[in-house]
Amino acid sequence: MLLAAIPVGFFAGFFGIGGGLISVPFLFFLFETYGVDRDYIMHLSVGTAFSIIIPTSIASVMTHSKYKAVDFNILKNYGTFVIFGVLAGTYMAALMNTQKLLLFFSIAVFFFGAYLLLLSENKKKVVKKFDLLPRIICGFIAGFISAPMGITGAMMNVPILRYFGYSINLAIGSSAAIGFIIALFGSIGFFTSGIILDIKIPYSIGFINIPAFLIFVPVTTFMARVGAKTVQKLDKPKTQRLFGIFLYVVGLLFLYRYLET
Repeated sequence: MLLAAIPVGFFAGFFGIGGGLISVPFLFFLFETYGVDRDYIMHLSVGTAFSIIIPTSIASVMTHSKYKAVDFNILKNYGTFVIFGVLAGTYMAALMNTQKLLLFFSIAVFFFGAYLLLLSENKKKVVKKFDLLPRIICGFIAGFISAPMGITGAMMNVPILRYFGYSINLAIGSSAAIGFIIALFGSIGFFTSGIILDIKIPYSIGFINIPAFLIFVPVTTFMARVGAKTVQKLDKPKTQRLFGIFLYVVGLLFLYRYLET
């Protein structure tokens, strides 16, 4: 857990992704090894990932804000609609079994991997008006897709904010702030749904595993600051593409798990 927490935290700050795309696969295989009820492995992995992301997101946002790379107004004029999407997505995930969540996660990471591999930094700024309708639609979709995956939606929110005229650094920093909202309400959703369903998983409350939370948080919080500082100084296309390849590997592993069940 300690070794895995290092890259999880670093990429949370570096890409503004919250770390769920890394922590969910790791937690899944860890919980599978220790014999957690297969019907709820993905639920526990996603819920725990969200709880870990909360302090990590705070550290990431604070660091990005020091570089004036966070638009906090985005929380009220876009983040509100993200919350509705997260709540809807969490409810949907609670009704799905692990096999369906595996397939959902696999398909989504293939798309995100392709996005990272194909994304290029456009230096030309094209400012578009972020009207109410696109805020509602984009915000709800970002939250709805993020909830079943245990991610903070940066893979969607960064390109969305870029499309509406945000610079890449401001888009990443603002996305981290939105990620905090997703992680908070996602954690609440999986925590309460696990209690409502009366799930009995050792060392867990609802769909949140306590040992994983206690071990991950200190390391990921520290590494998120390192990642956020690094992205302000480095040209990251090569690292970005490597992470895209990593997502394809994760997607194939999860697809294999889906097909063998």
